[in-house]
Amino acid sequence: MQCIVNRRAQFSASHRYWLPELTEAENIEKFGACTRFPGHGHNYVLFISLAGELDKYGMVLNLSDVKQVIKREVTSQLDFSYLNDVWADFQETLPTTENIARVVWQRLAPHLPLVRVQLFEHPELWADYMGNGMEAYLSISTHFSAAHRLAHPDLSLEENTEIYGKCARVNGHGHNYHLEVTVKGEIDPRTGMIADLGALHQAIADYVVEPFDHTFLNKDIAFFAEVVPTAENIALYISNVLRSPIQELGVKLYKVKLIESPNNSCEIYTTESESNSVPRVETAPVLARV
Repeated sequence: MQCIVNRRAQFSASHRYWLPELTEAENIEKFGACTRFPGHGHNYVLFISLAGELDKYGMVLNLSDVKQVIKREVTSQLDFSYLNDVWADFQETLPTTENIARVVWQRLAPHLPLVRVQLFEHPELWADYMGNGMEAYLSISTHFSAAHRLAHPDLSLEENTEIYGKCARVNGHGHNYHLEVTVKGEIDPRTGMIADLGALHQAIADYVVEPFDHTFLNKDIAFFAEVVPTAENIALYISNVLRSPIQELGVKLYKVKLIESPNNSCEIYTTESESNSVPRVETAPVLARV
């Protein structure tokens, strides 16, 4: 039986974004505070996903062996290091989150049946790499607070209450929404980036966080005057709003995940059909409404 197992590891390291062929002003314009000498550090968290058949002992691989491979090939070399100097790869292409994930894959692939390398630079920024050349995924996590009421405009209070329960109460209720936005693109062979991280943060802030934060969605966002602001509909709206500005940054919007509460979340995957230029939207609905 085919199975995927995951192994967690971690390392602490510093790095600096600086290209010697650029002037100081050009580096600062491209990389911002990440250019500061002598660099800055992170507590990186690494997840290695492996696939295989279950053996007679009920394992894909002995995780003790996996731990030793990851330590030997990656973490013992990167822990408490200055990434720009530790591996030659990072002198050719900067040690961005997405590029570190790619190089870790290259280091581990001869030894382990990899299906994914996921690297967290911090809890609000992480990258996924699946072994597809220079293609990688970058995710940003942010949040906003908003109120809403779940009530279809064509139904009575009694009918809405039957469908939405307490969420139909006339004065609404609020959530601290957590939003994850994942983009997909090609790693630049020199900068190590799939997109300008500052510009990506700004697009999410301009098109979602600022318009949504501290609002009553039904009244303050025109779209939800007639559309019930369920987690699914909010995530779908966000994906539609972000698709074009993110594409202008040279990457594609891959996923929007909206966490309404610890119990409820929704994911929207945006893909393009080969026969149609109109993006197709797939939804993974919330599991419960209360």
